[in-house]
Amino acid sequence: MADRNIREIIGTDEEFFRSFKDDAKNNIRVAMPGIIQSFDPIEQTVTVQPTIRENINNRDYTNQWVQLPLLLDVPVIFPKSGNYVLTFPIHTGDECLIIFLDMCYDAWWSNGGIQNQIEKRRHDLSDSICIPGLYSQPNRIQNYSTDSCQLRNLEGTAYIELKDNNINLVANSVKINGINFNQHTHTAPSGGGTTTVPNH
Repeated sequence: MADRNIREIIGTDEEFFRSFKDDAKNNIRVAMPGIIQSFDPIEQTVTVQPTIRENINNRDYTNQWVQLPLLLDVPVIFPKSGNYVLTFPIHTGDECLIIFLDMCYDAWWSNGGIQNQIEKRRHDLSDSICIPGLYSQPNRIQNYSTDSCQLRNLEGTAYIELKDNNINLVANSVKINGINFNQHTHTAPSGGGTTTVPNH
């Protein structure tokens, strides 16, 4: 309480408006990191835990660190447009970015199209979406390529790489239509036997 001046203690109009402004700011959500707790592959939603605790000013002028509640049934964003979509596994413990939409989106989420708000909400915890891929420093990508575009596993042991005019494919096993390219042979014409497996 030592950092509060006398006008704050006796409750002036200035203190009232300061408290009102603080309360309003504390109830507006924009974005924060999260940790995924579970993934529903049918609905493509997650349960996610916000990772930043909030410092709450109590009425007795004490402060308290509060963990925000689990967010349930949060839609996941995958790159998708036209007839194409890029999907990838979502695992418990994956980090993500949580975005809180400007208005209640329940009707749109259920029906698509253009809808009225079911409830009058703004930047509420209930209106969150999840974007996988944000990560903290302990989980940063190792051996990051600075001169090519890669679709890769985190270990960097398997990847498809586009660099200039070249495409590079690195993997222990490459299957095309279910056939393992590394072990594939052909029957030679005119009874000449079979070809050897591709050289590595």
